[in-house]
Amino acid sequence: MRRATSFLQKFLGIVAIAILCVGCGGNAFLPSTPFNPWKVVSVPTDSNLLDLAFVSERSPHGWVVGTSASLYETTDGGETWEERTLDLDQPYRFTSVSFSGKEGWIVGQPSILLHTDDEGKSWSRIPLSEKLPGAPNTVEALGSQAAEMTTDIGAIYRTADGGKTWKAMVEEAVGVVRNIARSPNGEYVAVSARGNFYSTWQPGQEAWQPHNRNSSRRLQNMGFTNDGRLWLLARGGIIQFAAVEDPETWGDSVNPEFSTSWGLLDLAYRTPNEVWVAGGSGNLLLSQDGGKTWEKDRFVEDVPSNLYRIKFFGTEKGFIIGQQGTLLKYVSGMEAA
Repeated sequence: MRRATSFLQKFLGIVAIAILCVGCGGNAFLPSTPFNPWKVVSVPTDSNLLDLAFVSERSPHGWVVGTSASLYETTDGGETWEERTLDLDQPYRFTSVSFSGKEGWIVGQPSILLHTDDEGKSWSRIPLSEKLPGAPNTVEALGSQAAEMTTDIGAIYRTADGGKTWKAMVEEAVGVVRNIARSPNGEYVAVSARGNFYSTWQPGQEAWQPHNRNSSRRLQNMGFTNDGRLWLLARGGIIQFAAVEDPETWGDSVNPEFSTSWGLLDLAYRTPNEVWVAGGSGNLLLSQDGGKTWEKDRFVEDVPSNLYRIKFFGTEKGFIIGQQGTLLKYVSGMEAA
């Protein structure tokens, strides 16, 4: 009788766990992608790479930057990278690089701003005010002599004269941020350092608009979908998309593979429906239907790195940045398996 009762209790426990798992909106183990479109390319450094940009979407000429003043150049679309050194007073942490044609910008910490108008053949340092709130964090090239820069406490500045003068776009900074993202339309979303709230800003607004997170899970990263909505990654492998172009209205949260404990770190669209998500321990997820269902690219699991940045330049050029010089290059849907 006791054995029967014990068996019944175990059975009911398993059923309860199964029901809970169904409610998680995910799978214990995801199916594998039938192909691997990514290959590891060599960058001769052990420093952490942080950002990557090309002179234009179709140009094979690009740059990648990172810690310890890391600066590497490619002229073959990212197949090979060569180190470039600058005469600087200390090993700055280059956090962002952006180009618009021949004109490019690099920002980093401690406060540094570099500018080129010849595709990087030469770089000049532009002085920044000691009163700048925070240290430069991101930069976006907007055209001839124009760029937008943010700091690590959410200040936003714009220049139209090659960095000689800057105009503050918000009255007050938002506070220390974990990360900040810009949409093609010039909107911003910033996640607080602790991940307990996020803020949005649209051109013309005088101040950031704060928003509470919509669950108990702390936010890891946020950005914009191809159609202007927000997406978020939260602790525990949670993915969520805004239902409409409203920072307060969200669809159901999804945990693609709740059997694993690694975190999700970045999300990017290759096409309007193809979404890639990168995470810790070489984890890489793919959705081919805009985030409804997910697969796992197990071909890259042996890459000994956390994958924390995905960037696409059109549909056929893309890169994933990881720790200690790790760089994956998008090849093709069926060529790199």
